[in-house]
Amino acid sequence: MIKYIFAFFVILGLSALGWLYNLYDGIKHDVDKIVNYNPKQSTQFFDNKGRLIANTFKGENREYVKYDDIPAKIIEGLVAIEDTQYFEHHGINPDAISRAIIKDIKAGGFVEGASTLTQQLVKMIVLTREKKLIRKVKEALLAIRLETILTKEEILERYLNHVYFGHGYYGIRTAARGYFNKDLYELSLKEMAILVGLPRAPSFYDPTKNLKISLARANQVVTRLNTLGWISKDQYNNAIKDIPTIYNQTLTKNKAPFIIDYAIKLLKKDIPDITYGGYKIKLTIDLDAQNIAKEALKSSYEAALKRDLYFRGLLKTPDDDSFIKELNGALVSIDSKTGKILALVGGIDYTKSMFNRAVQSKRQPGSSIKPFLYQTALNEGLNPASTLVDISRTYDYKDNEGEEKKWQPRNYGGNFKGFISLRNSLIQSRNLSTVNLVTDTGISVMYQGLESYGFKDMPHDLSITLGSMSASPLELSEYYSPFANNGIQVKPYLVEQITNTEGESVTFEPQTKVINTPEQSYLITSILNDTVNRGTGRKARVKGLALAGKTGTTNNNVDAWFCGYSPSIQTIVWFGNDNNKPMRKSETGGGIAAPAFAYYYKKYLELHPEIQREFVKPQNVYESKIKGRTEYYTETSPLPEIEIEIQPENPDEEAMEF
Repeated sequence: MIKYIFAFFVILGLSALGWLYNLYDGIKHDVDKIVNYNPKQSTQFFDNKGRLIANTFKGENREYVKYDDIPAKIIEGLVAIEDTQYFEHHGINPDAISRAIIKDIKAGGFVEGASTLTQQLVKMIVLTREKKLIRKVKEALLAIRLETILTKEEILERYLNHVYFGHGYYGIRTAARGYFNKDLYELSLKEMAILVGLPRAPSFYDPTKNLKISLARANQVVTRLNTLGWISKDQYNNAIKDIPTIYNQTLTKNKAPFIIDYAIKLLKKDIPDITYGGYKIKLTIDLDAQNIAKEALKSSYEAALKRDLYFRGLLKTPDDDSFIKELNGALVSIDSKTGKILALVGGIDYTKSMFNRAVQSKRQPGSSIKPFLYQTALNEGLNPASTLVDISRTYDYKDNEGEEKKWQPRNYGGNFKGFISLRNSLIQSRNLSTVNLVTDTGISVMYQGLESYGFKDMPHDLSITLGSMSASPLELSEYYSPFANNGIQVKPYLVEQITNTEGESVTFEPQTKVINTPEQSYLITSILNDTVNRGTGRKARVKGLALAGKTGTTNNNVDAWFCGYSPSIQTIVWFGNDNNKPMRKSETGGGIAAPAFAYYYKKYLELHPEIQREFVKPQNVYESKIKGRTEYYTETSPLPEIEIEIQPENPDEEAMEF
């Protein structure tokens, strides 16, 4: 009888072994997912000083960290509370399994697990969480196999990067930065204890929701470390008393949403996994400049709303808030030498409208087109002292349907000067003298000049004189750059460097194009500097900093611009209604855009007093006195031989009238 019983158990054992072997043979390759671990990782965007702008991710917010960069106390805390014999066992802990089986039998069900950290990792990545015997057997078999392939350190690295820590944080580094605003090496013992205590029940122990419970769990970790003799008595006492500051933050931490949206749009086509591939992307943006730019736009926006309320009260008009709802703005600021975008704001409030007006909105530049026309005229031999005719003319033309029309452009206020110098014509943004300048120089010459800067889809008629084409603030920033950069055009760019998870980097360099000579460009700069100091751009002035720029206001005040630069930084500001309806007459380039420009430079100068303050005159620019005033000339733009008496200056706020 005993013989038969023995034979039965032998057969049963062999059958069990065969079953286990077949089961193992069918699942052994499942550990490849862990061996070749490639999790979703957050992509991080940084500004030009290395400050985090935003995290982007798909499903799992995770920043990967190598084992060697994980503090020893985190490893010790995790092992102490989850798997004390981790470094002694080979994937499973027989003693723990025995204790768990006894408790489960007494309870009549699964009440206690015995999973090692290796088994937990297998369960997270390969298996389900259902409590069935077959799953536990698979878990044990795969854990044993995994420990024959990976080292203990490699398993822990994968565990600490994969596990969920609550609040949307995956991985130990992400959780540290999310909960404590710290990197791992900056954490206190108590903060480490909070983190390693979270994986058991991340939602329940989430310190942003249940701080007392989370601290109690952390104290269990600290006590366990003390019991094992892995920390000193002083460390234990200090940690028990410690109550860390907890941060309840958004997962993306997006400090510049217009910037991040634009960066992703630029990169998505060539790098499809850009938002979740674990890239480190260094942008050209200066977060300080970006914040100042937002404040600058908002300041002018709020001032415009106050004016609107005032005029509505003064005129006793109905309570029409369409102006308030539709008014918006944009700002683009670049490094003049390189084209690196320092700030780009696409609207007053991203939470109300994600439309990026700096990039996507095409608007007429109005009188801000004039420097291009005047530069072309200077290159054709005129000089800032050359005399222009500021009188009205009537032009006959045919519309798109062939009907005969007449166009009689006007200056702001309807007046005219008769004769005016080229310099004062641009300073005062005179429409009539500009139209006559274009006519005398030749539309084709002016058209080609505008094309050289990059303008597209322009009408081949006199309407180009007053900026009838369209451009986005970002495009206009590129077109304006030769004025700010000694005749060299720079293409504005946002992405400076991309680094993948392997540490391989691609760096982007400036793209430049010679448009003009330094001396010819300086002639325009000297005029635009006067435009700020005593012309239509007076509200753009900043004490202690030389600035040059041009206002632009389109027909019926639909668009308002200020396009200008310091000796090192160029900035384009635009305001208008999103529905393309006219703003109030008070909202001109000089009235709403120039103050935002001035605010930006004033605040930027406070942060960077070291920036270049004055424009530098090139060697081939010469000076001469004309009627007591210094005038500049070059070999291309010599002084005029005949002087004509012109009226005294009387700077006007410019506007464009058709």
